[in-house]
Amino acid sequence: MVASRVTSADVAARAGVSRSAVSRVFTPGASASKKTVEKVRKAAQELGYRPNVLARAVVSGKSRMIGLIVAYLNNQFYPEALEKLSNALQARGYHVLIFMASQTAGNVDKVVEEILDYQVDGIIAASVALSSDLTERCLAAGVPMVLFNRSQDDGRMSAVTSDNRAGGRKVAEFLLAGGHRKIGYIAGWEGASTQRDREAGFVETLRSAGLGLHAREVGDFLMEGAQKATRRMFAEDPPDAVFVANDHMAMAVMDTLRSELGRAVPGDVSVVGYDDVPAAAWAAYDLTTVRQPANRMVTETVDILLSMIETPGTRPRRVEIDGPLIVRGSARIPEGWSA
Repeated sequence: MVASRVTSADVAARAGVSRSAVSRVFTPGASASKKTVEKVRKAAQELGYRPNVLARAVVSGKSRMIGLIVAYLNNQFYPEALEKLSNALQARGYHVLIFMASQTAGNVDKVVEEILDYQVDGIIAASVALSSDLTERCLAAGVPMVLFNRSQDDGRMSAVTSDNRAGGRKVAEFLLAGGHRKIGYIAGWEGASTQRDREAGFVETLRSAGLGLHAREVGDFLMEGAQKATRRMFAEDPPDAVFVANDHMAMAVMDTLRSELGRAVPGDVSVVGYDDVPAAAWAAYDLTTVRQPANRMVTETVDILLSMIETPGTRPRRVEIDGPLIVRGSARIPEGWSA
């Protein structure tokens, strides 16, 4: 037999207070005397009472829940970033609902529609693309959204990224300074703003030095895609350096070069990634890479979203945060190089 659910009325009767007093004790920001708080919490503990957050949301119009969408978790950057985002939001009194989506805009639209049904106060979309129709839907619903590690042209949408163009420029300058002239690039998913901006900064800097890309392949931010791209790129007239659009792919590139193609890294070819995930520092990879400043990106994302929730009318913001090039042993280090 299932026990009946303990209600706020039960807690009020046990504590000898009104139901409104119980409500105030469990409502963030509401006032109640210290004595009342102690009585209510003692009664709640004895009865095993937990407040109904969803029911409170219906009454107050605020759920204090944030929908967090992510496309994939294979890339080590995202589990770490999601943990930081969740901790930061919880520290500010918000609960987090995490939803998975594929890379396609149609699937993302479906997921966001589902999130809106939960009456969330705001949405963070990490590594996903949004359709213009979905942007309109969120705006019409009055639900603020911030893009994390993605951007789009719509100026009504807030976004926080690293400075991807600057990161691409830093990689090109580093490889050029190391004497490389046959330089390849393995792209991520071409629908991603991060991919486009990293490549744009990289190629612009090569062109300013009188060079173009020696070779280009697409890995779609997937390990298997990066492996196939490496095989194609090194089948004939291989490059002597490769910039890979993220670390997840760069490590697959290094494994394929060494184990399958018999190439020495960096002896035969230099490899540079982007993100600086924890595994990049492992001795097996020792990967030179551009660091995404995850802590600062998370802080900006949470600050922007909560400002939009708590102060309606707050204008959307675009933030690009510069990240350093972390020089390790996977690429030839230019003589006298200093970061």
